Amino acid sequence: MNEAPVQNSAPKIGFVSLGCPKALTDSELILTQLRAEGYETSKTFAGADLVIVNTCGFIDDAVKESLDTIGEALAENGKVIVTGCLGAKAGHASSDAGSLVREMHPSVLAVTGPHATQEVMDAVHTHVPKPHDPFIDLVPEARGVAGIKLTPKHYAYLKISEGCNHRCSFCIIPSMRGDLVSRPIGDVLNEARALFESGVKELLVVSQDTSAYGVDVKYRMGFWDGKPVKTRMLDLVAQMGELAKQYGAWVRLHYVYPYPHVDEVLPLMAEGLVLPYLDVPFQHAHPDVLKRMKRPANGEKNMERILRWRESCPDIVIRSTFIAGFPGETEAEFRYLLDFMQEAQIDRAGCFAYSPVEGASANELDGALPEAVREERRARFMEVAERVSAAKLARRVGATMQVLVDSAPALGRKGGVGRSYADAPEIDGTVRLLPPEKASKQLKVGEFTRARIVATEGHDLIAMPI
Repeated sequence: MNEAPVQNSAPKIGFVSLGCPKALTDSELILTQLRAEGYETSKTFAGADLVIVNTCGFIDDAVKESLDTIGEALAENGKVIVTGCLGAKAGHASSDAGSLVREMHPSVLAVTGPHATQEVMDAVHTHVPKPHDPFIDLVPEARGVAGIKLTPKHYAYLKISEGCNHRCSFCIIPSMRGDLVSRPIGDVLNEARALFESGVKELLVVSQDTSAYGVDVKYRMGFWDGKPVKTRMLDLVAQMGELAKQYGAWVRLHYVYPYPHVDEVLPLMAEGLVLPYLDVPFQHAHPDVLKRMKRPANGEKNMERILRWRESCPDIVIRSTFIAGFPGETEAEFRYLLDFMQEAQIDRAGCFAYSPVEGASANELDGALPEAVREERRARFMEVAERVSAAKLARRVGATMQVLVDSAPALGRKGGVGRSYADAPEIDGTVRLLPPEKASKQLKVGEFTRARIVATEGHDLIAMPI
């Protein structure tokens, strides 16, 4: 009788995470489950028993990057599972979800949509069986209930909901991620506490629509630490702020739609419980363009709201994204957007030249603009945005700010790189820290330092640690 060969080492899984922070949190869930079941990760495709590619499918460039990465993984490894937003897209020959990936790469082992940890694990089990019993093994490198994180140890993304109830004409996210589903408030706060306990100094709250948290469950009462807490944005942010205060940490809010109830969060910012920073996806300002976009907002009311926010909390920093060259956008409508940018004084702004997305209803609108016009408008927008941003940065020279250190070779003897409350990782600017004047002054990654702003450099500040 032949005995089954003994497996001497745990199977290795290669992993690639593409796309936005929401996709990154999906990746973290899958990696946590893999480690809980005894799988190891591989730093190379060739050295893995199987590769998982978490894809993005929002715009054409992201689709191309995802398809190219799948092809690279297939070429180097041969065994590939695809998950994420691209995995939910239909192809040209079939309306089935996932058929686009299979048309381009028919040899993939499995295709799932986003937020599909169990389906991914089922596919992994089929092709690379579990090495041991998950009920008796611990999760190495995890942060308690928060699981494994792909970010540096001192900051982490916390997803509070999945999906979106809006049907913006340029967007296909609801078709890939579904309608809004809010996580139970107790689960979210338990994860937040686990992250703070693990050393996280900055918690970045993400979702498709942070302001809508709890709408799907009618703001029902939940429980946390034996206390009743409503499932809504204000209560969640207030509790997170109190938690962060205990650990000397920051809470930063992303993807906040400008609903009236967002005003209620501003006092928490003024008190210092959460960072005076809002990432608000305005997309445009002209009411007719917003109507064609099917945006849940009005440009004039947005301006009034911004003015109120600045009255309530003068230190607030507003970042946003915009689309230039949307179908039907006239030169007058575009100039209206430029005027809005100057009047609203948006601190940090990004802009996309409109790009048709397969499956989006905006493709059926009249008035499609030539690519050259779209790109020219994007460039003009960024000129205005950068002037506004540069002027606002210049006003910080001479101020003393708290900076979270992201990089500090040799304990900062040669300086380092950090971020102020005005800077979200990877999307905003940084604070370049000069070598400290005091020989005893050290900079440590993941810790805060006070620094005096001495100059600006593009989108960044230059500061002297004190």
